[in-house]
Formats: sequence, C-alpha cells, structure tokens
Amino acid sequence: MAALSRDDAAVFQASEGRAIVATVDFFTPIVDDAYSFGAIAAANALSDLYAMGATPLFVLNLVAWPRDEAMLELLGETVRGGVDKVKEAGAFVLGGHSIDDREPKFGMVAIGEVHPDRVITNVGARPGDRLVLTKPIGTGILSTALKQGAVTEQEMEPAIRSMATLNAGGMAAMRDAGDAVHAATDVTGFGLMGHLHTLIAASGVGARVFSRAVPLFPLAAERAAAGSVPGGTERNLAEAGEYTEWQSGVDSATRTLLCDAQTSGGLLIAVAPEGLDGLLGALEAGRTPAAAVIGEITDAAKPAIEVTDTDA
Repeated sequence: MAALSRDDAAVFQASEGRAIVATVDFFTPIVDDAYSFGAIAAANALSDLYAMGATPLFVLNLVAWPRDEAMLELLGETVRGGVDKVKEAGAFVLGGHSIDDREPKFGMVAIGEVHPDRVITNVGARPGDRLVLTKPIGTGILSTALKQGAVTEQEMEPAIRSMATLNAGGMAAMRDAGDAVHAATDVTGFGLMGHLHTLIAASGVGARVFSRAVPLFPLAAERAAAGSVPGGTERNLAEAGEYTEWQSGVDSATRTLLCDAQTSGGLLIAVAPEGLDGLLGALEAGRTPAAAVIGEITDAAKPAIEVTDTDA
C-alpha cells in the first residue's frame, strides 16, 4: 500500500483487526525556546500517524546534540517538551538514541495502530470532493523571519501554538465523517502545493485551489513579500511550476506561501460534498486551528493544480 500511496508512514498489518503504522521525523530548532521546540518536534512526528487515522502508541526519541554543558541543559528542556506532548497524545516515550553533533537536532520514531479497514491514505480523492485544511500556513517563512530578526517569538506565537497542536482533533473528525473522507495527508516540508500534488497524483485526479480561502498566520504574507523565504520553499515553488496553473491575479507572495515548507502543519482532507458540513462541524468541535474549505478535486487527465484568485 505504501508504494502506491506514497504516504509518509509505513503500514504493517499485524492481524486481521490490527495494523501498525510507523513513521520517523526530526529536524533542527525552528524556534528559540527549547521546550517549544521539543513540543513542536513531537507534534510533527505524530502528525503522520494522525493523517492515516492511527492512534499513537509509543515513540522513540532521536537526538543529535552538542556535548556542551549549557547545550545539555537546553536538551533537557527540549526532551521535556516532547515528553509532555506525547503524554497529551495518550502515548509513551519508551527510549531512543543520541549522538554527539555540533548542530542540534531532535525528533522521534512514532508508532501507532489502526484497524486495517480504517486506514486513511492519500489515494482515493474523487472529482467533486472538497479540500479542507485544518491549520493555517506560513511557518517556514515565519521561522526564517525569526532567524533574520524580522519578527519576534512573541509575534510568531500563533504559529508556534499551531505547530505544537496535535492533529488528533483532525483525525477524530475524519473518523466521525467515515466513508465521506476519501483521502488525506498532512502538510509538511513539501508545502501545501507539494502535498496536494502527491495526493492527486496518487488518486489520478486534478485539483483547484481558491487562494484567498487558504488561512495564513499573521505576518506571513508580509514577510513572504519582504523575501523571508527559506530554501526549501524556493525549491517547492520551482517544482510547483511543473504542475500548477497560476491565474494571473495570484501574486508572487501568495504563490510562495502556497509552496511554503511547513513544520507540523495541518491535515489536508478530501471529503465528499455530502459529508462536508459534518466534517467541518467535527473539526470545530475538536478545536482545530483552522477548518477551511480551500478548494476542490477536479476530473483531469493529468495531476495538475489550478490556483484561482478567489475565495470559492
């Protein structure tokens, strides 16, 4: 199944009624506060499980860190942030591995479970499905702006809070929607456009995105226009040119934002029109950072994305 769907997590059917879902993710600090970094890294690692409908069971820490006394104090706070987030998910930290590294990195191997009949993949989106996003975008641009001193951590607080938010509410809403949810993925390093393209390529369909309907973090558009753009986002934007038709009214800052490399982004869900209201209601009940209808699946001969300068 993984070879066909190109999902971020591996699925192993352990028995007739149980599938094990496994994933791994780690990265360098994207915020100054060590505790927040640990919480974000944990939420990011667990996100792949939630995107596939799996309940987290346990994690293993992955640590690459300098053996400097002051840095080791920061490591303690980083690990504490990760442990607290894993506890919030109802899972356990069962160990891990560490190495000496000049540049700090932290993340996790995450293991979850789901009934084999309830695995959600990025295969199965159908023409007419609505596309729903559960978190705003712009974390890559804001993280770069933070490193440049162009924004403060306080100004970035909405994005930090969102990145540290588990996608558990989104997963629960997808489960409530049942068969109305045809496909899903989480939005991370390849940006909204990259992950949407993977979904439509796996499903054999096209997509239309309403650029004005995509929720953004405060200051993200301003910093994108000012050039606070990470290298990963620039690469995503270049690749998007191969499969995206941008309407003339979609400005360069918006194009950049739609391709922005995200950390611990939201779920992108393809849902049947008749299931849309129920899904949105469940997302609101689950207090997800966003519950925005940002586009629709189209019947296309190739997996292309049309981006319009509209909100619907």
